[in-house]
Amino acid sequence: MKWILKAIIQKLISWMPASQKINYLFQKHITKGVQLSDQHFSDKLGHATDHLRFYSKYGKEVEFTALELGSGWYPVIPIALFLGGAKSVTSIDISPLMTGQGMLETAQKYLSWYESGKLENLKPYIKPERLSVLKEIAEQKPTKDEMLVQLNLTLLIRDARNTGFEESSFDLVCSNNTYEHIYSEILIGIIKEFQRVVKPGGVNSHFIDMSDHFAHLDQSITIYNYLRFSKKQWRRIDNSVQPQNRLRLSDYEKMYAGYNIEILEKEIRPGSIEDLRKVKLDAAYANYDEKDVAISHAHLISSK
Repeated sequence: MKWILKAIIQKLISWMPASQKINYLFQKHITKGVQLSDQHFSDKLGHATDHLRFYSKYGKEVEFTALELGSGWYPVIPIALFLGGAKSVTSIDISPLMTGQGMLETAQKYLSWYESGKLENLKPYIKPERLSVLKEIAEQKPTKDEMLVQLNLTLLIRDARNTGFEESSFDLVCSNNTYEHIYSEILIGIIKEFQRVVKPGGVNSHFIDMSDHFAHLDQSITIYNYLRFSKKQWRRIDNSVQPQNRLRLSDYEKMYAGYNIEILEKEIRPGSIEDLRKVKLDAAYANYDEKDVAISHAHLISSK
């Protein structure tokens, strides 16, 4: 099966020097998982629009400062926040993945979609003067450093548990498809740190994909396939270049509750009980509510 082959290859890659760069080439040329396809762009654009929607609902400052966890290869989220009026966007990651070409490609994609009328959901948040900056980037094709200045974007390699930022530094803290790649013993420290650096009345906005990511490639398995393995078995299968923590929504909610963080709003995709019942779950999930285990995605909004 495809997922087993991918798991083996990524496990081998995780043991190599420069594993993230090798994994990028593997996903770019073999699995096609890191291309800025219309589907990938559309998904990220939806998350970005949601961040702006929730910030518009709960945030205070019109010109806001934002912190993103998980820079990735393409700045889809930072550019959306820039278009939406962000005074500055700081994006942190544990690996330097973003390139100047990736930034330029993303800017061009935004303009192409805007001109073809595909940014309707984002359009209410777009500041016209910011759009002109994207047009300038697309025409002049500046260097990566020049684009970072033009987009008010700062890329940093940081441990998100200890960012070094002052307390109450950001109006908006966000992530997309990132929390699920962080093991709980690390993630709990990140949640605490994000609560420290967000301003009083600011917004924490995090979209989490709780599906088995191997199922994105291999349709022979369901999105619950990885829940059939014990913790020990999963550690053998999982890898450090694209780890999956297998946490359920209730696990995330307990982490928030542990720091007295009130979840103001959550949007979920309930998943499929029918598909879940096709999998013999590991005993670790025996005491979970079935509906909780079945949830495939969640967007959590909190404040301070």
